[in-house]
Amino acid sequence: MKWFAFSIVCAVFQISYQNPKHWTLLPNILVLEVDGTLAEQNLLCMESPEELIGSANQSQEIFWKKNGIDQAQRGNSYRVQLEESLGGGNYTCHSEDGSLLNHTIVLIKEDKSKRRKILVKTDEDYLKCTAQNYSGEFYCSWTWHSSRSGRVAFIKAHRVPDSNAKCSVDTSGQWTCSSGYGNFSCTLSDNRISCLDKQHCPYAEESKQICVTVFVLSQHFLLEEYFQRFYLSEIVKPDKVEIAQVNTTVIQWSYPSSWSSPYSYFPLTFQIAQLKDGCESCDNPCNNYQALTLHSTDAFQFKVKQRAKAVCVRAKDAFSFSQWSEWSHKRLRNHRKKRNKHLNKRI
Repeated sequence: MKWFAFSIVCAVFQISYQNPKHWTLLPNILVLEVDGTLAEQNLLCMESPEELIGSANQSQEIFWKKNGIDQAQRGNSYRVQLEESLGGGNYTCHSEDGSLLNHTIVLIKEDKSKRRKILVKTDEDYLKCTAQNYSGEFYCSWTWHSSRSGRVAFIKAHRVPDSNAKCSVDTSGQWTCSSGYGNFSCTLSDNRISCLDKQHCPYAEESKQICVTVFVLSQHFLLEEYFQRFYLSEIVKPDKVEIAQVNTTVIQWSYPSSWSSPYSYFPLTFQIAQLKDGCESCDNPCNNYQALTLHSTDAFQFKVKQRAKAVCVRAKDAFSFSQWSEWSHKRLRNHRKKRNKHLNKRI
């Protein structure tokens, strides 16, 4: 019995805490990657505690707080106990008179987490990225989970495989990421970021993908990472085509004003659908008709069928397997006139 009790005591003392993988997100923000095992991380208040000398030429004791609550630990270092996803928080150290000496925000990033995500997956991805043209500007958006509150803690944009881009944010909320392969600037607005690669040349073939990473923080100091990789040619989506009616039988459409030029170097492929009825009450009337595919490097005129009451036109990059633009829908004027004539005859 004594031997059994002695074995239990030894086992307790043999419990070892692992040092988790850690890295700095921003100054005074430390990320700890945990996998569910017991771990421990030391925080340092001051690099030279000898500098903290009282009026009587004696070293002062250092006190710690977590999220504003006094902690029992004292001294220049603090041991953060990590179990599962617990341990994150705002750790502050103070002198005997209560003055703030330093602070460290500890964020927990779970390894291979099966927890619910702060963001909602749509169309097999958490981040949806698009570009209007080949200028180097693109947009990424996401959907917040309805029952989990979160905010963006960090944004990173770089060219693959360069992962050493240095990123920072200024007081206006402008993020910049610089490296030898790209110089990105990003602006955040709720559930969307707009970014620009200032080193991108639209006339040169892309040899390296863009990688966008968004770090999202929950109210419990849990950090989640979402990323998307792409070439601009994979996410480019032209704006809607502008349609004009030349006469009763001919329409004309032109390239979107936001599309890259010259159009001979950045050609678009078009699709036109002719509707036998206006179907103004339909949600997507253009999707219910077979479309004709056409190619043009300039404004294009097209003779519509006599019975067509409306037309739909959309466009996509001619050289890539990217997205089609949204349909542009236009009701033809001549049919309204004919219908009014018939009504007048009846009257």
